[in-house]
Amino acid sequence: MNKIAIVFFSGYGHTQHIAEAIAADLPVELIEIDQDGNITDPQWAQLAAAQAIVFGTPTYMGGVPWQFKKFADASSKVWAQRGWQDKVFGGFTNSASMNGDKQMTLSWLQTFACQHGGIWVSLGLLPSNMKATVRNDINYMGASVGAMVQTPSDASVDEVPAGDIETVKNYIHRVAEIAAKMA
Repeated sequence: MNKIAIVFFSGYGHTQHIAEAIAADLPVELIEIDQDGNITDPQWAQLAAAQAIVFGTPTYMGGVPWQFKKFADASSKVWAQRGWQDKVFGGFTNSASMNGDKQMTLSWLQTFACQHGGIWVSLGLLPSNMKATVRNDINYMGASVGAMVQTPSDASVDEVPAGDIETVKNYIHRVAEIAAKMA
């Protein structure tokens, strides 16, 4: 697998749990945006060296939280130097509601990647939308732009739906495959 970096912010631990579940199965580098919206200089270097960057963030009020936005704004120096030009990008988001306007967050992440001259990878999975579908099926949320996760607001981090985690894992595999083709 190519060098994949997942840069994420997690307000309540659910997004971090998803990122760690991915890292337990796949060789990815995790870069956590802290509660003040910052990453370290060595973490910026990790992003520069990555072949692909995956964004992970909760959806708050129909978009990314301010901490993720601060990270995005701080990437303007990278943007001006075209430091992420032609990198492969993807993204996933989690919210408590079944819809929760997650599509808005994914569209924002896609635009952010494209502003950097990146190549965005779609989810590439059919939705689980048959009568026999159950909550833990892959792509139960029916996403296409990136991966969506829904975790009830009163659920612990250990209660993130397994099918949603598998959806994100499948997606990261797809991002890695596309990055390998681009290499």
